Amino acid sequence: MRWMPLVLFLGALLSFLAAYALGRAEVTLWLTMSVLSAIAAFVLILFPGLAAPEQRARRRKRTRRAERRLPPVVIDGSNVMHWKDETPSLDTVKEVIAALADLGFRPGIIFDANVGYKLEGRYLDDSHLARRLNLPADRTLVVPKGEPADPTILAAARDMGARIVTNDRFREWIAEFPEIAETGTLVRGGYVNGHLWLDEAALGAPTDAESSTTGG
Repeated sequence: MRWMPLVLFLGALLSFLAAYALGRAEVTLWLTMSVLSAIAAFVLILFPGLAAPEQRARRRKRTRRAERRLPPVVIDGSNVMHWKDETPSLDTVKEVIAALADLGFRPGIIFDANVGYKLEGRYLDDSHLARRLNLPADRTLVVPKGEPADPTILAAARDMGARIVTNDRFREWIAEFPEIAETGTLVRGGYVNGHLWLDEAALGAPTDAESSTTGG
């Protein structure tokens, strides 16, 4: 309990004062133990994380279990970057990544080769965009020049059993990737009155009740 270190500290302090007031040799052990208890309690107050390492371990396990339950997510970067005001922006992509992270996802992202030209009038590769988005390089991909990103996105999603965050319907690819017609494969989103929204039901994100159950 959070208040227990404070109770221990106050109790040890009172014991110390009582032992000191008596001032007799036979209370030396009592005095010593009181001082040590007071110091230990004070440390726990300053560093509450030291009080229950097993609780931290349980929290880490719960987090790992929650991550395992969430499906993988691939972001269609060249689609998502146009979501706000139909103007390409990495800030829009960053906001979507942050929203997914808040829900517990660790998304990857795939862009068309011309993403850099749309953003800055020059070619931008995987590593540059990974740094700009604060994502690991192995979760950021710019497809080779002359190739569309759509089949790469769809193939990656198929291999991983992932959701795809996009407003593209990929109609020209349905014959090759019929699973995209299944409910929940494509996760829509956008902005309403300047605020981002995502179809969390399609994402398969845990509900508040599920989160509470996971939390203990």
